[in-house]
Amino acid sequence: MMGHTHDPILERDFDEIASALESRFRDGTEPWPSSEFEERAFTGFRHQFETCETYRLFCSRRGIEPGTVASWEDVPAVPATAFKYYDFISGPPRPDPLVFRTSGTTRGSERRGRHVVLRPDLYRAALLAPFEAALFPHGPEEDVSFLSLIPPPTEAPDSSLSFMVGEVSERLASRTSWLVDGDGALDVEGLRDATGVAEAEGEPVLLLGTAAAFVHLLEIGNQALGVLPEGSRVMETGGFKGARRAISRAELYQGIAGATGLPTHRIVNEYGMTELLSQLYEPVLSEGAASAGEYVAPPWLRVRALDPTTLRPVGEGVSGILAFFDLANLASVSHILTEDIGTIVDGRVRLEGRAQGAEPRGCSRAMDDLMTVAREGR
Repeated sequence: MMGHTHDPILERDFDEIASALESRFRDGTEPWPSSEFEERAFTGFRHQFETCETYRLFCSRRGIEPGTVASWEDVPAVPATAFKYYDFISGPPRPDPLVFRTSGTTRGSERRGRHVVLRPDLYRAALLAPFEAALFPHGPEEDVSFLSLIPPPTEAPDSSLSFMVGEVSERLASRTSWLVDGDGALDVEGLRDATGVAEAEGEPVLLLGTAAAFVHLLEIGNQALGVLPEGSRVMETGGFKGARRAISRAELYQGIAGATGLPTHRIVNEYGMTELLSQLYEPVLSEGAASAGEYVAPPWLRVRALDPTTLRPVGEGVSGILAFFDLANLASVSHILTEDIGTIVDGRVRLEGRAQGAEPRGCSRAMDDLMTVAREGR
């Protein structure tokens, strides 16, 4: 498998670019000037082109190199599914990098994607401010206890979601109760005790979990979860893998609301993926129920909807394949082509689900190009 190029100058450049990004991410989620995003995107693309051989050959096959792009939109996007077959490493080697894997099992024929994270501090810097803006709209000083239906990072070391929850809980939680282990087993008694303590103390709670975890919780019944104190909120991360049944979002949220006593606009959906180190959130806690279904990206992440065949941008409000340019992905590949369908309106994303049936033609062609350069080495 082709890897990356390493020399001391590029290592110094990587550290300088990453440090500057980390500092900028910590400034918060206020919009950036387009010119700043372009400049940082060009810098990141040049670095990735120079250090990741597979990506360089992929770009060269398309006749694109750093000197030929007029906009970040011209930078070639890699299909998210390619992370199942190639390690995109754009930076100096690390003896023990983080390796996040996509959801699934190690058994069976399904291959799991891998995202090698050379610089965890870059991920830490990218995840905190958007989380605070979405889940702590009145400021991070608020006392909130965390009830996590997501395994702790010690028990799920290859989960980017567990890593994220571990990081934000250390910084923002008054205390954290980890209620699901690495095998997915729910500690029902521990959950009942934790909600009882919260109710007695009147401290708001943040209940975090995947859609599958909430389905499982609701199947157990209300005896597992009491009414949560005023000011509590829920973060639901999507994903029904591992659930015995899939239900609609409306049914799931009504079930959560009924079990917790919270209105559905206190439930925040997070959109993220292993291949991206940045996340998007619904702004329902700050803007109310009318913003449900709208996802806000941090200023270092750009999203477009593309025609599934030509990969050209579609119009405002027109459905297309979503592509993300994430500056936090400096050490891998910033431009990621998904198979998720959605629209962009006023810079916000509305999700419509996954592409049905065969792989979209544009994604298929991009994947074919990657496989060709990997095989031929040119």
